[in-house]
This record gives sequence, C-alpha cells and structure tokens, in this order.
Amino acid sequence: MWDNTAWHVSGRVRRWIAAHNRRVRRAGVGCRIRVCGLPVKAPWLNPIEPKWVHGKRAIVEPDRKLTADGVRKRACDYYGCALHPTLPKPQP
Repeated sequence: MWDNTAWHVSGRVRRWIAAHNRRVRRAGVGCRIRVCGLPVKAPWLNPIEPKWVHGKRAIVEPDRKLTADGVRKRACDYYGCALHPTLPKPQP
C-alpha cells in the first residue's frame, strides 16, 4: 500500500513494476506486484503516518528551512539510527 509521495507515483517506478510483472508472468516464477494506492487526503489510512508526524514535529523548525544534511542528521538523532552516506544519483 502506497501513499502519493513522488517516488511512489513516478513514471519510472510504475514502468519498473509493469516490466517486473511482465517478467514474472512470462517466467511463471516469482511474485507480481500489485500497487494499492491510498487516497490523497487520508493520512489516517496509512499506518506509518503517526510515526512520521512525531518525527516531523521534532525535526522541523518553523522559522527557517533546514538543509538536506541538517534534516538527515536530525532524523538520525531523533530515531537513534546511524548516519550513512547518501547514495549517488544514477546517471542516465
């Protein structure tokens, strides 16, 4: 089940899922992926939302924008996880 974040509804992800499902169907082996989208304005249906809202409130500063690195560091500090280097952006 997916919400409507950009990476869930992107054409690239949808094309990958379609190609994956075609491969599974042809091979007769594996699991097809069925996307069940959540309504746009229904965060209460997404069980992860209560977790994010606490994190958002702890990380965000209302009077200034944070850098991407600042958000990453604060998120890792809040959730108690290790800060790993970001993955490089794939080149076309």
